[in-house]
Amino acid sequence: MTATIQKPASWAKAIAKPAKEFPLTQLSTISGQIPEGLQGSLYRNGPARMERGGVQVGHWFDGDGAILAVHFAEGKVRATYRYVQTEGYLEEERADKLIYGNYGMTATGKWWQRFGKSSKNVANTSVIALPDKLLALWEGGLPHALDLETLETYGLENLEGLDNCLPYSAHPKRDPITGEIFNFGISYGKNATLNIYRSDRQGKLIKKNQVNLQGLSMVHDFVLAGDYLIFCVPPLRMNPIPVLLNLQSYSDSLAWKPQEGTEVLVFNRHNLELVSRSNTEPWYQWHFGNGYGDRDGNVVFDLIRYPDFTTNQYLKEVASGKTTTKSKGTLWQMRLNPKTGEFLEASQLIDRGSEFPSVAPSQVGQNSRYTYLSIRRPEDRQTELFGAIARYDYQTNRLTEADLGTDRYPMEPIFAPNLDNPDRGWIVTVVFDGDRECSEVWIFDSDRLDAEPVCRLALPSIVPMGFHGTWR
Repeated sequence: MTATIQKPASWAKAIAKPAKEFPLTQLSTISGQIPEGLQGSLYRNGPARMERGGVQVGHWFDGDGAILAVHFAEGKVRATYRYVQTEGYLEEERADKLIYGNYGMTATGKWWQRFGKSSKNVANTSVIALPDKLLALWEGGLPHALDLETLETYGLENLEGLDNCLPYSAHPKRDPITGEIFNFGISYGKNATLNIYRSDRQGKLIKKNQVNLQGLSMVHDFVLAGDYLIFCVPPLRMNPIPVLLNLQSYSDSLAWKPQEGTEVLVFNRHNLELVSRSNTEPWYQWHFGNGYGDRDGNVVFDLIRYPDFTTNQYLKEVASGKTTTKSKGTLWQMRLNPKTGEFLEASQLIDRGSEFPSVAPSQVGQNSRYTYLSIRRPEDRQTELFGAIARYDYQTNRLTEADLGTDRYPMEPIFAPNLDNPDRGWIVTVVFDGDRECSEVWIFDSDRLDAEPVCRLALPSIVPMGFHGTWR
């Protein structure tokens, strides 16, 4: 019997070569028209280089970060795409080889040459736009500050209060009413320490607190829900010694321990004090959607829930362009008593593989009718990247889907509000077309996501599938 040879994934063409930067360039329109009320900038971040000197990185999370900025103004659109000029990126660029370790790889060289060598800050996960600068965010260190227009890298940013040893995570939450920004970082010692930050609208740190977690776990995201910040700490446990000696990567040192259960911590968002701490059944999540406080004093929040940590192996395989591990996360809604930490309800909303949930910026931390997310098409394998975006309506329990067609891969959907009516707007996504081997910006009416895009714009070069973005 002849073995079946699996056709290479079309999306793999986007990461087969390091991405090419381009300067501020006016974009041409492929179809439709630029909406008049669409004024502002889209920023997207993601790994753009998966190899150097013929050597491949160990995990999708290890690629050097590059930022795409798309500026909409006066009926015209300009865009630029640039690597974040981190110290590690510049050093490896000069040497034309990989030097540093990261999430899924150790530093290069003999074991005694690797000893004590720090990881590279790849600045590749997300962004937040402050009034005077853009921050490129990563999991394990300080953010990098960039120019909002040109994306010139200024350097590391401590937000006027963070120590160099305190990380600033990639999932800050901005309160739409006060403008305050909440974030966290995990530092490691005998236990993992959860550091929580509250900043003003300029990003300046005004308050922080810290709490020790159970064991050495990993936390990627949290949720702002009314008056509370909620962290669900998965039952992951790191073996620190091989990591400290640079004998094993951070990713490979993580073990799934379901018997430990998920640790849930609830904090008062105003004073950052711990309100409750509890344990519940095990699951894993990368990302939360939105949260809010209900009329009974409970909190409701959404997340993409996985049964275990197999998702990490799948994401590791993405860097190679060949994914064989099945990994399915689905949208869930949870209801929690914040004073006791007791879950009152947990229900799966969608049985389709999905990720990257988001809401309109004006509704963060409040009851929102819609969640936007990336989703797998019904006909796609569980090993395929997301081929569609969708909107979930909590009032009707209806999923409205924008299917972009075969071999097209949209990034996380971003809500861009109409300046004249912030509750309405557009969904902006960056799409890689695997057949034509090009990248485009697609704009949808947020209320007609299943209709044709209102506008498609051509980008000068391929922008690889990334992680997170923001609208300013």
